[in-house]
Amino acid sequence: MVHFRTMHQRVVDELGRRIVGGAWEPGDPLPVEDVLAAEIGVSRGALREAVKALVSKGMLHVRPRTGTRVLPAEHWNHLDRDVLRWKQAGDATALLRDTGELRRIVEPEAARLAAHRAGPDDVRALYDALAAMEAAAAEPGRGGYVEADIAFHRALLDASGNRLLGSLGRAVDIALEHSFLVSTQTPGAAAASLPGHRAVVEAVEARDAAAAASAVLAIIEAAEEEIAQSPALPTSDDG
Repeated sequence: MVHFRTMHQRVVDELGRRIVGGAWEPGDPLPVEDVLAAEIGVSRGALREAVKALVSKGMLHVRPRTGTRVLPAEHWNHLDRDVLRWKQAGDATALLRDTGELRRIVEPEAARLAAHRAGPDDVRALYDALAAMEAAAAEPGRGGYVEADIAFHRALLDASGNRLLGSLGRAVDIALEHSFLVSTQTPGAAAASLPGHRAVVEAVEARDAAAAASAVLAIIEAAEEEIAQSPALPTSDDG
């Protein structure tokens, strides 16, 4: 459950979920301002501020005389944390697929770069995240495992020395969290993933770019198999 700090966030969330959920088709105008504000239970000013936020996410377009219209999904900022969260709630299976494909494209090359560029602090961050994963995997409820796993992969992108990749890792935290929460529900998946993560760190530390990339790809492929078998895999009736 999402807890909103402000009324503004609540209104943005309400409109964003409706757009992602298909309440309005691309090109459709939003309902008349007075009507929509009354329906949501907010002032016209609060609604206007929420619309501005969704314009900045590429989801709405405002023009004089023609009003506010919904933009097609290709215009949306799909790395925006709110958009990722709404997609998770609306079409979780598609988000899992997109996340897996993004990881295949990005992480092996990030591992190659890390093997060439990682400094002692980068390697230490990877080992620290691995230690946290190992400790969490040993706990009955695996509390903190997903957070440690996310920290590991974010540290790997940071270790690449490419700041855009580092920012990408922070941007897709929600997508990674969703993916890991599903994949680790498969019995034994968390413990089984640890040797692969250790192989990544050791390859980065040894400056073996090919081994680092191969180890990361193996982790991604194993995660895809675990997701396919996971009891937490969303069904077509979800969302």
